[in-house]
Amino acid sequence: MSTRREFFQIGPTLLTAAGIAAAEQVVLPANRIRIATIGFGGMGMGDTKYATSLPGVELVAISDIYDGRLARARELYGDRVFTTRDYREVLVRKDIDAVIIATPDHWHAALSIAAMESGKDVYCEKPMVQSIADGKAVIAAQENTGRIFQVGSQYVTSAVYQKARDLVQSGAIGRLTMVEAWLDRNTALGAWQYSIPPDASPSTVDWDRFLGRAPKRPFEAIRLFRWRNYQDYGTGVAGDLFVHLLSGLHQVTGSIGPERILATGGLRFWEDGRDVPDVMFAMLDYARQPTHPAFTMSLRVNLKSGVPEERFGFRFMGTDGVITTSMSSLLLEKAPPEREPGYSIGTFPKSTQEEFLRQYREKYPQAAQPAAKVESVSFAPPKGYDAHLEHHRVFYDAVRSRKRPVEDAVFGFRAAGPALLANTSYFEKRMCQWDAEAMTVRA
Repeated sequence: MSTRREFFQIGPTLLTAAGIAAAEQVVLPANRIRIATIGFGGMGMGDTKYATSLPGVELVAISDIYDGRLARARELYGDRVFTTRDYREVLVRKDIDAVIIATPDHWHAALSIAAMESGKDVYCEKPMVQSIADGKAVIAAQENTGRIFQVGSQYVTSAVYQKARDLVQSGAIGRLTMVEAWLDRNTALGAWQYSIPPDASPSTVDWDRFLGRAPKRPFEAIRLFRWRNYQDYGTGVAGDLFVHLLSGLHQVTGSIGPERILATGGLRFWEDGRDVPDVMFAMLDYARQPTHPAFTMSLRVNLKSGVPEERFGFRFMGTDGVITTSMSSLLLEKAPPEREPGYSIGTFPKSTQEEFLRQYREKYPQAAQPAAKVESVSFAPPKGYDAHLEHHRVFYDAVRSRKRPVEDAVFGFRAAGPALLANTSYFEKRMCQWDAEAMTVRA
């Protein structure tokens, strides 16, 4: 599977079997969905390419606060696409059914609410909110307007994680006890060292609109084009990457969230002026719920670990087996239960050893049985499968059917809340408590 960064570098046509098959379908005009993208950076451009590769999805408008990205949008999609710095000019249009929100994190909540209140369905990039205080307002907007809302974390739709969910919830690994998850990035771009255009200036950028509710400060191009590095606009490792892992975990286990979060880490390599860590490790305790037993999860992100490629995975550990996943593969390893517990009697007197063995063999008779073998089952999606594309397909299917998708505002907040509390734990050096049912911070 191509990486997300590789995808951003190709043209508007998706070079996957699924994308080609989708493009060949015919959609009646009544079923066409007209969209706009707000925020045409890396994710916005990628989301727009995925969306417009699906049958019956038409791009109408693009909004971005940098003129160069508006020019790039016209190069890719032609002058027929309306472009503007002001997102409000997009939301008032009656010829737009849905919007993609791919702005910096500090704009997600306000734009999602405004879009839904203007009658638009919303595909919002993760994390759903920058602040826990904003979560319930987005949920309320979803409920009050009846609009379709989906968060853009493709792990929820991925065939790999749907398979893992089926296996875990069917008892294939017994009782879940622990989950490990990691997502390491090992390049400058993976660590958010994005390119800064040489023409970036107050004349080509609507700086005040970018700042929004963030603290006012003079123009600095680096803060716009590498915004993930700053707490004022982004959510760091936790909001960009932990939230992906938590979304996948909740899909697989059916959990609604942890009760305790503890995080640590530091700025170990990318000392470039950023004010967020490049290494973070978190421990999360999940209480017993109707869908699963209590278990512990460890999360790890390292933006410089000395290997050339991105590394991602999960290990779901149970009493009877282990499932290991990547974005494009799954391996189930399962050993038969022990036939007998064994013994450690070397420190006992000889007579005591003999009596112990006599009683032991009465309880566990020796039998001529072959040694137990570990069973393994592997799974991979079909060739050409793309979880990003499928996640967009789920959204536009929901827009047409008016049936709420799995990763709605409630699901999105239950993944974002614990991720953001990992930041709180890191910066405030304390354990955080989370009420997953009520979606509130416990004192």
